Amino acid sequence: MKVAITGATGFIGRRIVPALLARGDEVVAFTRDPTRANLPGVRLVQAELEHAGEWGAELAGCDAVINLAGEPIAGKRWDARQKQRLRDSRIETTRNLVEAIAKLDAKPTALISASGVDYYPFAQTSVGDFDDDEVTEADPPGEDFLSRLCAAWEAEAREAEKLGVRVATMRTGLVLGDGGALAKMETPFKLFAGGRIGDGQQWMAWIHIVDVVDAYVCACSDHRYLGPINLVTQSVRNADFAKMLGAVLHRPSWIPVPKFALRLAVGEFAEALLNGRRVVPKRLQELGFTWRHPELNEALRSTR
Repeated sequence: MKVAITGATGFIGRRIVPALLARGDEVVAFTRDPTRANLPGVRLVQAELEHAGEWGAELAGCDAVINLAGEPIAGKRWDARQKQRLRDSRIETTRNLVEAIAKLDAKPTALISASGVDYYPFAQTSVGDFDDDEVTEADPPGEDFLSRLCAAWEAEAREAEKLGVRVATMRTGLVLGDGGALAKMETPFKLFAGGRIGDGQQWMAWIHIVDVVDAYVCACSDHRYLGPINLVTQSVRNADFAKMLGAVLHRPSWIPVPKFALRLAVGEFAEALLNGRRVVPKRLQELGFTWRHPELNEALRSTR
């Protein structure tokens, strides 16, 4: 297959590319700066994806497109400008990608586009208790900033369906691997200051990076991968996650992060950390997907 990919230099993209090459695929990566991409064996295309351009012609002959582009959610404190960057880097990029596909005579068969479990409403009742109900792909979106962002992001990707392209939106949870969000979470534990966030009862949906890669590679060629897909393994309580992470790192996990301190530190993004959803991978289960790291303890240890 010939596969085009955006966000190839990111945490997930850098691991998907070699997996595609290993199975003999031809890979075309769109990047702002090809000189710094460092992706051996890949055709690099310079592109400012938030703006339409001649780069769209490079999609010709591709069988599938993987869309991972997007400003890191937790990269900077959210102000109006940063929120706009988060939107544009996802929504405008995806819109331009679909519009570029529309201009092709021979269109890709599939568009596999990233999304997040933040699509769903927070699992919290009006009295502050956490809702234990499981969330599947059939559940509606929430109303907070990240939920609306994910919903709009997916809507742009689904426009490709009108062109006859199979679209899968990968609603991804916390990805465990060497680097990424887990590396940031480990820092306080390594300083003997780790612990739960708030009361620790919020749900966290997680998945190992190896399983993320497997799912994306499968989605490129398996026509059954379409529509929303919860790209998670399971959901656990934040307190249980913190306890297990501390054990893996051989560090205590008894110092909680107070809600007020977290809100002072990261602002509005704190709500995404203090709340959660009990997301289950119903669609992947129906597809018969096999997780290589199905248990949290083993998955965390494998990242060492």
